[in-house]
Amino acid sequence: MKDFVTIAIFNFPHETYILKNLLDQENIVHFFENETLVAIDPFASIAYGGIKLKVHPKNIQKAKEILDRFHNDNHLKIV
Repeated sequence: MKDFVTIAIFNFPHETYILKNLLDQENIVHFFENETLVAIDPFASIAYGGIKLKVHPKNIQKAKEILDRFHNDNHLKIV
């Protein structure tokens, strides 16, 4: 997992739930660094630099496309 690259950072765990499902549906290998820590202690998000979405370099382009669709889809926007 040392080769994985951060492509997005989130402040709250709820921002990652739908995105996690979308990435899983496309079989994109990924993980959210600090997800559990921030879920337990929300104030830790600032201290640890947020929840980092990390993907393998071969999946960066496809993951970014999903991330863009996620942010541009009015039905999936996080308020």
